[in-house]
Amino acid sequence: MATVTEPPVESFRLSMLLNDTRYRGYTFQFIALLLLVFAIAWLGQNLIQNLQAAGLDISWTFLGEPAGYDINQTLIPYTSQSTHLQAAWVGVLNTLLVAFMGCVTATVIGVIAGVLRLSNNWLIAKLMSAYVEAFRNVPVLIWILIISTIVTLLPAPRAYRGETPDVEMLFGAIAYTNRGVYIPAPVWGPGSSVVVITFLLSIVAMFAYRRYAKTLLYSTGRLLPTFWPSIGIFFLPAIVMFFIMGQPISLDYPALQGFNFQGGIQLQRPLIALWLALSIYTGAFIAENVRAGIQAVSKGQTEAAGSLGMRPNRIMSLVVLPQALRVIVPPLISQYLNITKNSSLAIAVGYADITATLGGITLNQTGRAIECILLLMLFYLVISLCISAIMNVYNNAVKLKER
Repeated sequence: MATVTEPPVESFRLSMLLNDTRYRGYTFQFIALLLLVFAIAWLGQNLIQNLQAAGLDISWTFLGEPAGYDINQTLIPYTSQSTHLQAAWVGVLNTLLVAFMGCVTATVIGVIAGVLRLSNNWLIAKLMSAYVEAFRNVPVLIWILIISTIVTLLPAPRAYRGETPDVEMLFGAIAYTNRGVYIPAPVWGPGSSVVVITFLLSIVAMFAYRRYAKTLLYSTGRLLPTFWPSIGIFFLPAIVMFFIMGQPISLDYPALQGFNFQGGIQLQRPLIALWLALSIYTGAFIAENVRAGIQAVSKGQTEAAGSLGMRPNRIMSLVVLPQALRVIVPPLISQYLNITKNSSLAIAVGYADITATLGGITLNQTGRAIECILLLMLFYLVISLCISAIMNVYNNAVKLKER
């Protein structure tokens, strides 16, 4: 009976790093990494030497000095006597605020416009095409200035005194003026945290129910209602808990006092202009991504679903969009990054984002250009990597999985 013997294992030799294809790729990558490290070290050493020759040094002590300037809209306590570090945090939060609002609004606008652009209604399809072409081909800075100018044409706060009959608060709670929009502010009383936690759990339960309904449909063909149950899960638990806890959350309505409104939350003109301009501008690009994703799905999928008696909205939500997401999500990540980076144009309308505070006023007052620019680069790098990481997780969840 013949026996099979394994070939002897060849011992490792240094020459195999170049001659053996199993190791050659690692060798070249290691060499490239060393060259990159040496290049960065040389640039850093060159920077330090040039700074020393000019009598300068890198120091971060300026972050603890009083800023000495005011910021019109803040999410955290801040005065002119606060430190430059506090001013930088205000700019960071303002940037994150407008980026988050812009991403959400642009996604809603883009999805609606992308779907409607493929509508069988000729007028709706052409209107959406005109919107996409108009906003995509005009720089976003122009739209920021246009919307900012439109906001300045709104009535002044004194018009709400009743002297102008056509000017009144929307729903008796929202005032739109040339200084911004005033909306009611929540007042959190004892027990309000329980209501908020219940509301957050309701959102999780709603998505869990919809996921269960979709899984049941795909596995057994049984169709559960999703719209009204989702509405009920979303609202009812929080409403019931709101009354059980004795209505701990109330609203502080804006009221005209003197020459301006007091109370409530003020969305100032720069924030509104920047938010709407970034949303509408980026929404046009997202609309094209959505249109391309839908058209990438074979028409036979729609026809097959229609032959089973499914309604058009069901076909779009259950058949077309889940398959189109694998095409939509990757470019959508880039659009979210563009919103975050384009928010640096806020200085054009006076919105105090991180570029305006740390990269503008703080830099000019302290003269610490290198430190401020390094911090700016670090912030945008970190936030961009975080957005990419989160969206890539979602992208992996919706991509097609082979058996």
